Amino acid sequence: MAMEWITAIDKRPCERNLRDCELISCRLRRVEPLCRLPGSALQQLAMCGFYEDLEKGVTLFRAGEQGRYWYAVLGGQLEVRYHGTETKDNKLSVTLCNLGVGATFGESILHDLPRDSTVVTKTTCELLRVEQADFRLIFEKNKELMNDIISNCKLKNGFGQSMQTTSMVQSGVHQQQPSPVKKQLSPDHPNPALPITEAPSPAMSRMGWALRVLLVTDNTSCLKDRKVGGKFIRKCAPGTELVDWLLNLSPIVHTRNQAAGMWQALVEEGVLSHVSKEQPFKDKCFLYRFRVDEDGTASGSPSSDDISQSNDHIREALPSLLHRGPDATLRMILRKPSHERTQEELELVYEELLHIAALSHLSTSIKRELASIIVFEAHAHAGTVLFNQGDEGRSWYILLKGSVDVVIHGKGTVATLKEGDDFGKLALINDAPRYTVMSGTPQKMLEHLLETRLGGQVGPNDPFLDDFLLTHIVFMPTPILIDELASHYHADAEVDLRTSSEEDQEYFMTCKRRVVQFIQRWVLLVRHAVFDDPLAVEFIEDIATDVESEGLLQEEASIIHHVLTQLARYQEDRQMNASQKWKLPPNGQPICLFSGNTHSTKTVIRPDDDIIFRVYCADHTYCTLRFPMAATAEVIKACAADKLQLARMPEDLLLVEVKSNGERTVYKDNDVSIPTALSLGGRVFVSPKDHLDALTPLPEQELPTEALDMDFEALPTKDVAYHMTLFDWDLFWAVHEYELLYHTFGRHHFNKITSNLDVFIRRFNEIQYWVVTEIVSTSNLTKRMSLVKKFIKLAAFCKEYQNLNAFFAIVMGLSNMAVSRLTQTWDKLPSKFRKLFSEYEALIDPSRNHRAYRMSVGKLQPPVIPFMPLLLKDMTFAHEGNKTSLDGLVNFEKMHMMAQTMRSVRFCRSRHLVLDPPSPKNENELRQYISCFRTIDNQRVLNAMSQRVEPRRS
Repeated sequence: MAMEWITAIDKRPCERNLRDCELISCRLRRVEPLCRLPGSALQQLAMCGFYEDLEKGVTLFRAGEQGRYWYAVLGGQLEVRYHGTETKDNKLSVTLCNLGVGATFGESILHDLPRDSTVVTKTTCELLRVEQADFRLIFEKNKELMNDIISNCKLKNGFGQSMQTTSMVQSGVHQQQPSPVKKQLSPDHPNPALPITEAPSPAMSRMGWALRVLLVTDNTSCLKDRKVGGKFIRKCAPGTELVDWLLNLSPIVHTRNQAAGMWQALVEEGVLSHVSKEQPFKDKCFLYRFRVDEDGTASGSPSSDDISQSNDHIREALPSLLHRGPDATLRMILRKPSHERTQEELELVYEELLHIAALSHLSTSIKRELASIIVFEAHAHAGTVLFNQGDEGRSWYILLKGSVDVVIHGKGTVATLKEGDDFGKLALINDAPRYTVMSGTPQKMLEHLLETRLGGQVGPNDPFLDDFLLTHIVFMPTPILIDELASHYHADAEVDLRTSSEEDQEYFMTCKRRVVQFIQRWVLLVRHAVFDDPLAVEFIEDIATDVESEGLLQEEASIIHHVLTQLARYQEDRQMNASQKWKLPPNGQPICLFSGNTHSTKTVIRPDDDIIFRVYCADHTYCTLRFPMAATAEVIKACAADKLQLARMPEDLLLVEVKSNGERTVYKDNDVSIPTALSLGGRVFVSPKDHLDALTPLPEQELPTEALDMDFEALPTKDVAYHMTLFDWDLFWAVHEYELLYHTFGRHHFNKITSNLDVFIRRFNEIQYWVVTEIVSTSNLTKRMSLVKKFIKLAAFCKEYQNLNAFFAIVMGLSNMAVSRLTQTWDKLPSKFRKLFSEYEALIDPSRNHRAYRMSVGKLQPPVIPFMPLLLKDMTFAHEGNKTSLDGLVNFEKMHMMAQTMRSVRFCRSRHLVLDPPSPKNENELRQYISCFRTIDNQRVLNAMSQRVEPRRS
């Protein structure tokens, strides 16, 4: 990188390309105070600046000469000399100051003034030289910041006001002069280098104390007394070295960004600060020091008790500081002026805005605009007035923490706003999306939708129609929707068309056209869920008959004919796969087709498909049942009780899952898809209510599930990842978006199965526990290390194939406590793989609502197999955090949030999966192997196995 930028800046400005300018800009961005300039100014400097590498003793210019250039010091030191009155020998030369890295000089060229001093290189120096005309252009575009940089440089090096103050003191005038203060940013852009609290919280003060104690007592510590710009600063350290130290302090800190965020959390509470209060925490060579060293309250050398307490506190409290880091980083970005935010920072803010409920109805483009202008405010004191009644509206606020009272003259406090509420949006109301529907009755929403969302009245980015079609089953079941559509279509049913006006007849035709267009969009979006409903099929066929008989609806006849073609194909496919039978093996969890093509995992599980499974009772006797997937728990328990001869009334019985760890889950009587919803090692039991405590796991539940006996270590890793991705893609393809709604609201509310989603979720758990089981079952240390390495490589290939569900499962398996405690195994692992695994752990880090994963997956193009547990978490968050109805109206903001998640599922599979196949060797065996892994899901058993292969050291 060093050679690249030197090669770039050695070129004449007219010969530099964009890559050269980018390299030079990156180098300039590392120089304080140039780093405060916006990217555009740095780019201009990179385009027109000349590089000078000068030896010691070179005179750049002399006092009295006419200036032609402005300079910035990139390396080395220079002397600024003043030549006084002439003596017999020579002029009296006085050194005014030394200029170091980051200093700028020569700005007299702005006013065509002669030089007032002589500048000579004191050491070998690197300089950036800018010609007069170019500097004037850059200065005019960034006048405030450039003035700030020039003024600070003068003050720092003994010019200007501070020099005048010194002379007054020396002459006996003891008037106190205000010390030079950096010009504050506007209220909308508070200085991100300053604390947001008046005093640090006890928790952060304690954390700062503990970190400082360990830094002071570390022989290799970066915390040292340093001389900076002629001033002696006690106990300060560069940001880069503080980051390095924190990374080495604890294994829970994986990345430099995490460490920088943790230090920023201390900066924003004033525990740590930049030595001149000009910078937030940066992983750069800027110097920082602790508050106690700045104000002189630091105690002497830490005692052995202090060191012991610090170590204990760090172990306990460091995870909390790690959790605070992303928040602190976000607040720091939001306190920076818009033009100073980097593209990466803007992306991070945008990702955060996606999870704020108050912004959920805004379009992506508006959220991206907000990312560059939204700012952070902190108000420490209760009673602070944000704005008064009657003031001109200038800002829109979103409440992140605390509460705000709304006070109206003459009425007092009329409302108290809590976290997540927003207020003052009047100033932004004109930028809100058109036709935004916040709430309404189902019928009115459908009417509004038919009038405004069909026939191309709005743009393609409007989500209202999609949101309605994806979520209507929550607030408007299909039978009611069909009745309403039929009413709109047959609006002319009670009208004599022969006597009606042309306007009325055109209105009736428009109603028919819109209903047909609605059906087209409905079928296109929801697919076979429409064709699975007999009422919907009957309605479509009736509409088709009517449209074909109406001469004015020729275009609609073509649309409905296409819908009928899709219906016929679907029904033909259903007929081919009718009477599917599935089997839940007694000691092998993945369900499989009882007959037919066992490789056809893309086959969708349907409600009327039969499944064969066992039901046990307390003494571990069992019966084998065969029921449709849609059979209710009430029907299953009654039949099982009869076969097992339990002499109890159905209302006295319970259907229960007993997991391998002994945990019990009782099913509701109206629950469906029971066998597919079981956990990996779970079994179905039937029991009298008063004998529930007598239910215990079967001995086989602690044993590994049955699987093909193959040596995973001998298999080509990429081949395994390839076949896993194909298998997982077929499972993912079978999941309908509606199943996410059924899972979130409860299957019993819809009487619909979630079997395809159940199988896909269980696949995630199967991969995760397969990783753990394989590792803790391997007693040989070298082989175990080799196995861990192979799983890390497998995760890498799954990530490459965009199988993120399997990637997460493998990494979480490697992070399982039974594996992570195997220190001998991890110590033996090559550092390259340890580093790679740390990167993967950082990617699955759940902090800030899985921000790292969301940012990564947001850059991918389909096909993608997403991390399904997170999508379900998003659905649950939207459901539990928002009411479905408000004052009798459907809360459509909630429906929009849920539809967003469902749309992401559709996006992930909007393209077919096409992968280059690896070698065909052992292909059939490999497919069988990856379809059913050997797993133990009892954490207690896995921990015990882990202890056996690597006993705890005493």
